Amino acid sequence: MKVSHVMDKAAGWADEQGLLFDTAAKFLLWAAFFELLLYRLVSRLGMHLSKLAAKYESVRITFKVLSSMGFTLLNVVSLLVFLVFSIALLNKVRAIGSGRYDAWLVPAASFLLVLTVGFLIFPPAMLGSVVYNVVSWAILILLVADYLSVPRPWSQRIMIVVYLLGVSGWLYYQVVSTSYGLMGLVQAPPFVHEINRLGEALMVLASILVFWAYGGFSLTTKNKRQQRRTVAFTLTAVAAFLLLLFVDSLAGLYDPALAETLRKAGEGIGWIFQMGMGYTFYLPFALYMMGLLAWSYTVVKLYTMGRYEGIGIGLMFLAGYALQLSHLTLMVLLGVMLLTLERRRALPQTGTRTEASALAGDARPMLGQQA
Repeated sequence: MKVSHVMDKAAGWADEQGLLFDTAAKFLLWAAFFELLLYRLVSRLGMHLSKLAAKYESVRITFKVLSSMGFTLLNVVSLLVFLVFSIALLNKVRAIGSGRYDAWLVPAASFLLVLTVGFLIFPPAMLGSVVYNVVSWAILILLVADYLSVPRPWSQRIMIVVYLLGVSGWLYYQVVSTSYGLMGLVQAPPFVHEINRLGEALMVLASILVFWAYGGFSLTTKNKRQQRRTVAFTLTAVAAFLLLLFVDSLAGLYDPALAETLRKAGEGIGWIFQMGMGYTFYLPFALYMMGLLAWSYTVVKLYTMGRYEGIGIGLMFLAGYALQLSHLTLMVLLGVMLLTLERRRALPQTGTRTEASALAGDARPMLGQQA
């Protein structure tokens, strides 16, 4: 039977995991977005503009207030991600969202939460950091395996595998580098920098692939509105990509001084995002912007449709590439877990609902085509 993702938004998200879970998950997405802007990015921007802040008191106070708000949001996000993650595990224990790998996933994720609380009280040393990252890596692999165990389109399968490989690049860098430091070795681990850079490239590729996997992109659809949206978005993305790809050359032909200013601005933006999200911007800037555009469109679309996948994809990429804080690691794991929770709506329902649906006939023409 073909998997259908047509959903009734009026049914609400609370029918699946509970009202507390759904409310906290939605607040988490918004809090994580503003925490990224106000704490991880704006605070770094204030450091970059330290001379300007020292010269103008109003600028210094503005950045101080925004950074304080961002730090408060950091604590809010940490509490919310811990709450939502705990409820998701509790629901799995109650067999609300049972999966093939829950026998391994629930104990491992519970152990990770215990480690998170313990490391808040007793800050981890090198060995604790290695254990935390290894456990997180194992949980991520289990979640991806659980995701792939359900019949899905190839676009979604490719996207999640690319994302796993991308995050694995950072986890390999962290685990191997810390292990070498723990053993007192001074030489660089094998391929550590190459794999780290490859992981960043795969993360950017995954942010582009989410549009293919979940953005509703289809060349064969008969839905006129969807065709217009797809064409308009594709043309806009291609135009922006080409403009950003050749903006340096065009600016150099127009005015060399303007081109130099743009290069310095690009270096400043790259430094801010490297400190805040772990991206080094060694790839063409146009690729990063294309990924941001594709990811943003997909998240907004899925969120307005009332699908867990919108929150999940949002959290996965809001965490960034450098998972240096524990709540960022939990955001990645929770995001992938939310993608697996959506499968219950994709699979046919059993029991009386199936019988009632069979008696009522095919309801697809009433619901319309897939968005």
